[in-house]
Amino acid sequence: MSNNKEILETVGLDNASDEEVGDNHISTSVETPMKEDAFKLNDDQKIEIIQKHFRAIMETLGLDTRDESLRGTPYRVAKMYVKEIFRGLNPVNKPVAKKFSNKYEYNDMVLEKNIRVSSFCEHHFLPFIGKAHVAYISSGKVIGLSKINRIVDHYSRRPQVQERLTLQIADELEHVLESEDIAVFIESKHFCVSMRGIQDSASSTITTEFRGAFKQNEIKQRFIDFIRTETEM
Repeated sequence: MSNNKEILETVGLDNASDEEVGDNHISTSVETPMKEDAFKLNDDQKIEIIQKHFRAIMETLGLDTRDESLRGTPYRVAKMYVKEIFRGLNPVNKPVAKKFSNKYEYNDMVLEKNIRVSSFCEHHFLPFIGKAHVAYISSGKVIGLSKINRIVDHYSRRPQVQERLTLQIADELEHVLESEDIAVFIESKHFCVSMRGIQDSASSTITTEFRGAFKQNEIKQRFIDFIRTETEM
């Protein structure tokens, strides 16, 4: 795997400032950047520390954290970060995707459409939200459909770059299903684009990963046609 310097050189940002890297949404690894002692503290300890720091941020902005409306905000934000929005950082929260034998020998595409994506841009800590469409072709193993949704949700629940999220979902499914025949398509709106910088609320971002059989034009086109099809439930 390329190191951070090689990746930045490849995209012409080897001498870029931290702000330029963030504005260009450059990711330096397929793995989420984590400290070696990331899980030295338990959730309650992390909440306590984040609560103190977020109160300091609010007070630096000039807010009165003694006000009844704001008094509980630092704790609520800290709890939300650890227990909800960024719970995908902790591997103990990773969903267990039990495999089953494909006894009915279904050998065509399995597609899960319109999976909710709720994540946070790691460069600005603002949300990006959208939908994921995930498909696979069984190599002899299948998993419960809800596990696909849970895998998408798990990797979404951390500071992310959409390109990395797409690859992490594909990597996990390839590992779980023991199949290279994986397709992942994500479309989302980034609040760091709509609320700051260019402030473009109309644009969306699409990322894809096609592996194995999905690299074949015919199968790839079928996948795209399926996700474009409007279905009524």
